[in-house]
Amino acid sequence: MQNGFYSATGAMVTQFNRLNVVSNNLANINTPAFKRDDVVIGDFSKIFQEVRDELPLRNHTKDAAKFLNRSIDRVPQVSLEYTNFTQGALKETSNPLDFALKRDDIFFMVETPQGVRLTQNGAFTLNDEGRLVTKEGYPVLPANYFQSNEYIEFGAQAQITADSSGNLFADGNIANTLFLAQPIEPRLLKKEGDHLYSTNEENYRALEGADALAQGFLEVSNVNPVREMVGLIEAQRMVEMYQKVMTSHMDELNNEAITKLANTKA
Repeated sequence: MQNGFYSATGAMVTQFNRLNVVSNNLANINTPAFKRDDVVIGDFSKIFQEVRDELPLRNHTKDAAKFLNRSIDRVPQVSLEYTNFTQGALKETSNPLDFALKRDDIFFMVETPQGVRLTQNGAFTLNDEGRLVTKEGYPVLPANYFQSNEYIEFGAQAQITADSSGNLFADGNIANTLFLAQPIEPRLLKKEGDHLYSTNEENYRALEGADALAQGFLEVSNVNPVREMVGLIEAQRMVEMYQKVMTSHMDELNNEAITKLANTKA
């Protein structure tokens, strides 16, 4: 295969991956507390430099050369995909069961069939049992959940209020406290859909007494539609450019090579 054709193909696949990320950001512009994703594009040489110590052969000389293909050293590839946890704006809803976090390093904790997960989407509701749950029906966990294994519940006619530290009141009497979790290393959070993030138990701690909660508000997505549209157009133009390069290699260069070989005299 021609080296130029391979490079153009790899670069086009990279732009397709970038298009997927940008499209997902645009699709979640109106999703409460959605955090935009982005990619870092590097070449093969850069990625190899970061992982070469993990290769089977330690002496990166003649014996290790078979792990390298110099023809793809400069092919663009997605070297990192990350989530931007910058806080979005707060929108007032006046719904007592809507809660916004005023810090970008704080998360609510919920229980799902797959285990405990973190979320920053505070659009909660009460189920038929009076339990505080997410829109998907996952119970919102209290600060003492791991000691009591109990959930947050209210009476049918209770007037629910909350303070900035996460304390919940029913008719003026304290009823429970939200579990506000602070990740130790946000890079280790993994998106799972439904506004949820997974991580190991050692990567978060409970935050008490923080001025971090606003009742009657929701955090909006931190996606900037103008920026995402610019990225979408840029990625599409890059795909078109690489497609023209591939066409040139397949048609023009191959035809020229065939023509010249056919006219070569023995």
